[in-house]
Amino acid sequence: MSRTFVLRFASAALILLFAANTLSAQSPYKVIDKWKIGGEGGWDYLLADPSAHRLYITHGARVEVLDTTTGKPVGAITGLHGTHGIALDTAGKFGFISDGGGNAVVVFDRATLATVATVPTGGQNPDGIVYEPSTQTVWAFEGRSKDAAVIGPDPDAGTPAWKVLANIPLPGKPEFPAVDGKGNVYDNIEDKSLIVHLDAHSLKLIDTWPAGCESPSGLAFDVSGSRLFPVCDGNKMSVVDSKSGHVLATPSIGDGPDAAGYSDAHKLAFASSGDGILSVIDASSPAYKTIQSLVTAPRARTMTYDPSTDRIYLVTADFGPAPAPTATNPRPRPTIIPGSFTVIVVGR
Repeated sequence: MSRTFVLRFASAALILLFAANTLSAQSPYKVIDKWKIGGEGGWDYLLADPSAHRLYITHGARVEVLDTTTGKPVGAITGLHGTHGIALDTAGKFGFISDGGGNAVVVFDRATLATVATVPTGGQNPDGIVYEPSTQTVWAFEGRSKDAAVIGPDPDAGTPAWKVLANIPLPGKPEFPAVDGKGNVYDNIEDKSLIVHLDAHSLKLIDTWPAGCESPSGLAFDVSGSRLFPVCDGNKMSVVDSKSGHVLATPSIGDGPDAAGYSDAHKLAFASSGDGILSVIDASSPAYKTIQSLVTAPRARTMTYDPSTDRIYLVTADFGPAPAPTATNPRPRPTIIPGSFTVIVVGR
C-alpha cells in the first residue's frame, strides 16, 4: 500500500469522524433512559458531578447519590429534615446540603457520604446553595428570612469545621444562585422579579437589577460570555448581561419552570418546566431562538446539566389525586405515589 494512499485514507477517515461529531452536536436531544429510584417524599434540585460520574438528588429528608455511568445507587446522605440543594467544593473532598427543614447546611464527606458537620444558618429555610471557589465559601439563600447565609472554614476549630461568616439581607425571597469563580455571586429574587449581584470578598450586595421576566426561579450562567439565564413564569427565559444587568432577550420556554442549564461547548441554554417540556435555546446567536421543545414528563421541572457527557438529568414521579381542600390548606397538592420517583436521562 503506497504512502500516498495511506495518507489519503487517513485524511478521509478524519473528515468522516469530524462530520459525525458535528452532526451529533447538532442533532436534537431525546429521552435516552429512565432510572427508577423509588422511595417516598418530594424533591427539589439535583446536581451532576462530572469528574466523579455521580448525580446528587435532593429527595425529601435525604440526598440520593447515583452512578451516572450505570444509573445505579451509590448511597445516600440521610438523617436530614427537608433538603433543597447541593453544592460541591473544588477540591473533591466535601459536599454541602441546604437542609431547609433543619435551618442548616449539612457538610458531608464525598468519599464516604458521611455527615461531618451541621451548621445552623442563623436564618430560615436555606434553599438554593452554591460553592464560591475564590473565597472557599458556601452561600445558602434562605427563602423565609430573605437573606444569604455565607459559610466558611473555621480556622479556630481543631478538626474540619465551618461557621457562618455573614447573613446578608436581600430585597426579597431568593431562589437559585450562580457564581463566576472570581467572587461574583448572583441570585434570583422571585417575589420581586429581580437579580441580585453580591461580592464574595466584601460580603456585600452591590447591584440589584430587573430580571426581565416575572418570578425568576432557576438560573444558569455562561461565565465566559457574561450572560445570566433566569427562567420565569409566563413561558419566558431572560438573558441578562452579568456585568451591566441589561436584558438582552426573552426567549420562549415551557410553563412553570424551576431550573436552567447552560452548555458552553454547544452554546445552548436549557429550561425544565412543570408542563413536562425541556426547552433548548440557541445562545450562539443574538436571536436566542428556541430550537427544541422536548417532551419529558409532567412535573419534571428541576434539572442539572453534565458537560462531560452533554446529558441532562431531570426528576419526577407519578401523582395520585389531590386531597380534599381544608380551611388551613385550601389548595392541596396531589399526593406522590410511593415508589414512583424517577430520573429522566436526556442526551443525543
